[in-house]
Amino acid sequence: MLSAPLLWLIAGSILCLMELIFPTAFVELMMGISAILVAAVSLVVTHLTLQVFLWLFFSTTSIFLSQRLLAPKRKVSMLEGDTEGETLTEIAPGQAGRVLYEGSSWRAVCADENLAIAPHQKVYIVERKGNTLYVLPVTF
Repeated sequence: MLSAPLLWLIAGSILCLMELIFPTAFVELMMGISAILVAAVSLVVTHLTLQVFLWLFFSTTSIFLSQRLLAPKRKVSMLEGDTEGETLTEIAPGQAGRVLYEGSSWRAVCADENLAIAPHQKVYIVERKGNTLYVLPVTF
């Protein structure tokens, strides 16, 4: 019969190797590292239920921490490429309209709330928030 530390070490190694074969965003790797930690702890703590609880706790904690610390930081949406578009509809003061930008129709609002923009006018895209573009006419 294999000892508990050896079983935890084998389980941890298998989980870590599975992460190499089936990438799962560090989930299997964190579970494997947690199993290896429990293998070390199981030399002192011999109660199997407590070992399983520790493994679940270490796994859950390490998965959440790795996703929080290693996830790429989201950047504020930057305008890339062209910063010019063309209005498809009129943009009344303080109202939304449609702008053709990069070949797609976008919801657009004039950056100057007191200004109206006629249809088929060239506009500069000054800002993007979600799916809404903030525009100013080229003649501004």
